[in-house]
Amino acid sequence: MSQAVAGTTIEKLAIDTIKVLAMDAVQAANSGHPGTPMALAPFGYVLWTRHLRHDPRAPGWVDRDRFVLSAGHASMFLYSLLHLSGYDLSLDDIRNFRQWGSPTPGHPEYGHTPGVETTTGPLGQGVANTVGMALAERWLAHRYNRPGHAIVDHHTYALCSDGDLMEGISHEAAEIAGHQRLGKLIWVFDDNRITIEGATDLATATDQRKRFEGYGWHTLHVEDGTDTAAIDAALTAARAETDRPSLIVMTTTIAEGSPNMAGTADTHGAPLGADEIAATKLNIGYPSLEPFHVEPAALEHWRERAGSRAGAHAAWSRRMEGYRAAFPELANDFETTVAGELPDGWEEALPDLTAAPATATRNHSGRVLQGAAGAIPTMIGGSADLGGSNKTDIAGGGDLLADNPGGRIIHFGVREHAMGAVMNGMALHRGVHPFGGTFLIFSDYMRPAIRLAALMGLPVTYVFTHDSIGLGEDGPTHQPIEQLAALRAIPGLLDLRPADGPETAEAWRAALSYREGPSFLALTRQTVPVIDRGPGKPAATGLHRGAYTLRDAVSSRPDVAIIASGSEVGIALEARKTLAKQGIGARVVSMPSWRLFAAQPPEYRRQVLPDDVFRISVEAGSTMGWDRWVGSRGASIGIDRFGASAPFRDIYRRYGVSPDAVIEAVQAGIARQ
Repeated sequence: MSQAVAGTTIEKLAIDTIKVLAMDAVQAANSGHPGTPMALAPFGYVLWTRHLRHDPRAPGWVDRDRFVLSAGHASMFLYSLLHLSGYDLSLDDIRNFRQWGSPTPGHPEYGHTPGVETTTGPLGQGVANTVGMALAERWLAHRYNRPGHAIVDHHTYALCSDGDLMEGISHEAAEIAGHQRLGKLIWVFDDNRITIEGATDLATATDQRKRFEGYGWHTLHVEDGTDTAAIDAALTAARAETDRPSLIVMTTTIAEGSPNMAGTADTHGAPLGADEIAATKLNIGYPSLEPFHVEPAALEHWRERAGSRAGAHAAWSRRMEGYRAAFPELANDFETTVAGELPDGWEEALPDLTAAPATATRNHSGRVLQGAAGAIPTMIGGSADLGGSNKTDIAGGGDLLADNPGGRIIHFGVREHAMGAVMNGMALHRGVHPFGGTFLIFSDYMRPAIRLAALMGLPVTYVFTHDSIGLGEDGPTHQPIEQLAALRAIPGLLDLRPADGPETAEAWRAALSYREGPSFLALTRQTVPVIDRGPGKPAATGLHRGAYTLRDAVSSRPDVAIIASGSEVGIALEARKTLAKQGIGARVVSMPSWRLFAAQPPEYRRQVLPDDVFRISVEAGSTMGWDRWVGSRGASIGIDRFGASAPFRDIYRRYGVSPDAVIEAVQAGIARQ
């Protein structure tokens, strides 16, 4: 051990190593955020070596504590902790920070780096995810724990910045957490009083402790973010509070240790520079000026501490063995559900709607949801204060509240954005199958969370009702026009807009089976016709291929293919009848899912939509994107302006989404051929 190390406590050396790795990595990449990781180093050391129950050899251990870096721009803080603790993240990976193919991207990405619990970067999303994680932990504990057999018992931590707490989603999520009294949820607020533009008082003067106390949180203050004893005491007190979530306000100095730049906005989002890094290393007494130097004694200390924390995993494994012996069926159920598997026979529980009466597809969806929820007991969710309209309540499920932690109906309140992020957190935690509903128009409020669900490949289900001008008198503020096009543009998001009862049942089957990402059902408020599905007619199972021939031309080859989704399939079928009388053979193609159809082999797509047939699309929304399916010679009937307040039939007629409009467009298109 060098003389410099001999004169330094091992704790300080371990903390300083985080600062050094952060400075050097950002400098090598010539981009990034060094100041916050430097300020957070003491907190990271205390949390990860004294409180966090984790096992670097088993990052997916189900009863681990969760740590979320909501301030994702400070990613080198998390990468340093992961590397030093012994996760599968090498020093070379740190050297390649922000480079192509590296497991150390600019912001943490779930599934890309071992130990990263969620994708963060868009501020506010991470803290909201932790509310879902803590909610799932409590729900699973209530369902599976038995006296003397606590197999679900962990905490969820988040590190948040002033930016996280400025974002509106933090208000929504914190209020949910306080109302739900999530006692195992702990947020640590890095109060460094610095934003990119300068001091935080340029934009905010909020007393965060009072704000969170108003939400029903337990709050504490660490006056000096370098005081490891104070940090330790605050975390201990937060863990001891079991009836309220906790916020620890921790006052720090950004770029702490830098002799010339500490406390300045310049260190937030840019390298310190080689000279200042060298000066910082000298200032803190680090034993080497070489980039990426990790003193062996520090690494040994980190690994030893991580090993001691991992002892909790071994103890849990022993408890799990006893649990399995005492409750074999329950243990099997627990292991199946945390693996993400659905119970055997769940598909048979979905109702047969082939003879269902004409009604809105939201009503069909409500019936299917009851069947699915009855067969999948870990299916929990609700809506953003629209349960009766979205048909998302579970009969007999009970309200999920602090006093009823085993309930299955979540009342998210009028908080669509938080609802989306909380659902993401529940899915990330594993063990539950979350769903949430609102009007399609309000998917805009939760779009950032939907996008992140798709980016992370999370199997969450959105129930979007009131999906068009068909909701009528509520008018243009509530009538979605561009939302379907916008949602379809998100990579990995499964779009499902069923036309009737049988397609709605298949849409739910597809959504629950889709494990590669999120899915949404777009459902009507208005009644839609019942499609004749008698003997010899195409079954609604064609939905799983995205599009299928619902009715073909009477002649051997169609003159036109009318492509429609959802409520407009009925319009296409009416137009087909009239066209047949005019000697025009029309094929009606139901296209409930662009994504599923795009995934089909080219041969199938050409079979459904022949290249040499005139094509026309019909959908009561933006025509954007439909050229992909109708081609350059085709036409699209839709709505490229905002809606209006009137009875829905009147709006459809006046906006030209009608059988007559389809017939006119077909006649004009064929004439041009």
